[in-house]
Amino acid sequence: MHDITVLTLIPNAGDRLPRCLESVQWADDIFCVVDPKTNDGSDDVAREYTPHVVVHEYVNAAAQRNWALPHIRTEWTLVLDADEWVSSELVRRIQAIIKDSSSCDGYEVKRMSYFMGRLMRHCGWERDYNVRLFRTAKGRYLERRVHSKVVVEGTMGRIDEVMYHDTYRDFDEYFRTFQRFTTWGGEDLFEKGRRASLVDLTLRPASRFLQMYVIRRGLLDGYHGAVLSMLGAFSVFMKYAKLWRLEKSDSECRPPANADEAGEDSSE
Repeated sequence: MHDITVLTLIPNAGDRLPRCLESVQWADDIFCVVDPKTNDGSDDVAREYTPHVVVHEYVNAAAQRNWALPHIRTEWTLVLDADEWVSSELVRRIQAIIKDSSSCDGYEVKRMSYFMGRLMRHCGWERDYNVRLFRTAKGRYLERRVHSKVVVEGTMGRIDEVMYHDTYRDFDEYFRTFQRFTTWGGEDLFEKGRRASLVDLTLRPASRFLQMYVIRRGLLDGYHGAVLSMLGAFSVFMKYAKLWRLEKSDSECRPPANADEAGEDSSE
């Protein structure tokens, strides 16, 4: 058995979804899991391309995909977001991999992304590899709210043929995602016991900007590179600012260490 299912989560993405699903019509199955809050007709768009469309309560992307994976019956799974699509070169590479019995168990796939209409060739975005192709039985996502990745039990390989990603088209779209991701990122750190320091709030954002704009040559992407690098720095700042706020809220909710003793003393 060398067949493959494409797993796609469906949010409000009706304007991007046709390009995504059109690029994977060669697959044996396309499994679309719809967020019940979707209200722009994206679920109807998905049904134009595949009958395998289900609605499932959305908590986060990792939980949604982990719920879906046991429902996939093919040997291989390709994970594709609704705002992504695969190149013809990548299609041929994937088809060769799944037919080869000596293939690895999972593969990182190179992803090139558009930011506000421009294909970004610097800022570190040109070095973006994600585990997207794997043997279904051997992959599971880490339980994280944001930037979760699939862990594959077995051998890993890398694919340089490209998938494309149409990210933020305007600032409204960017900041809707920004709010969720920085909140979830702060919560993940807090639950791990991390606490925000002044270094986290000052030097980390500055370091992110220098990394993206200078070291990763975002300056060669012109205005787009400058804006993206600054937004990257701001997202780091807000993640740690929200972590700091969680610490403050937690300490404000705690009773004083000697609250019982103080109550006993005042009653005497």
